[in-house]
Amino acid sequence: MRVSKTLIFQDANLTRYLELLQVLVTRNLKVRYRGSILGIYWSLLNPLLMTAAYTTIFGMAFRHYYENSIINYMLEVFAGLVVINFFSAATTQALTSVVSNGELLNKIRLPINVFPLSMIAANIFQFVCGSLPFLVVATLLTSQNFINVLALILPLLSLVCFSAGVGLVVSALFIFFRDLPYFYELVVSLTWFSSPIFYPVEIVPANIRPILALNPLTWIIASIRQIAFSGELPDLSLIGTSLLTSCVVLVVGWKLFSNWRSQFMDLL
Repeated sequence: MRVSKTLIFQDANLTRYLELLQVLVTRNLKVRYRGSILGIYWSLLNPLLMTAAYTTIFGMAFRHYYENSIINYMLEVFAGLVVINFFSAATTQALTSVVSNGELLNKIRLPINVFPLSMIAANIFQFVCGSLPFLVVATLLTSQNFINVLALILPLLSLVCFSAGVGLVVSALFIFFRDLPYFYELVVSLTWFSSPIFYPVEIVPANIRPILALNPLTWIIASIRQIAFSGELPDLSLIGTSLLTSCVVLVVGWKLFSNWRSQFMDLL
């Protein structure tokens, strides 16, 4: 009987948590796109425009690294931009999420981690409605294999886990260090340039490549490109590396957030 009551209590808590998450995600999206014409489709327009810009500037110079094809270069740049844009937007929005809701948290007892996670969830919804259909169609046309389309879920799951782990850490650190957004802008910029988005990894000096490999986004981008555009079956080593790294970051982020949580209310 005690076990049964405990399970019912846990289910009720999970239900309330998910309901709160849904409310926050809906609020975030409404506030973000209030008065916007394109709404969530800005998440697709941004990488498309940036892809066009990079192709115009670098396409002719780098196309021989992509089977001498401008189209291949465009597709791989688009995949890289989708990843970095999701990570940048989700974590930057998560960074301020707890502090910006400090007044609410001082009035109502709520699970604090729901705020950064709601930002990640809002960007997932935006991604699913915006960039994902384009990526799925490109994968299907290139690979002509539904296995590859389904396998896209795995590196995208890695992206979500990695972003959630980083989002939890930076949202907690911002409570202690209010100058963090300025520093984090630099971190995001460094992450952008250390990820092979608009340039082929082959042009990077051999002694620098191990440093790029320390960036989990590098593995996620490589996995998505391999699945979507190589025409071959998914590379399990790339998928496994990106998943393992991202799950470690998520666990570490969750643990740090939980350990620091007892100090939050005194600073909000």
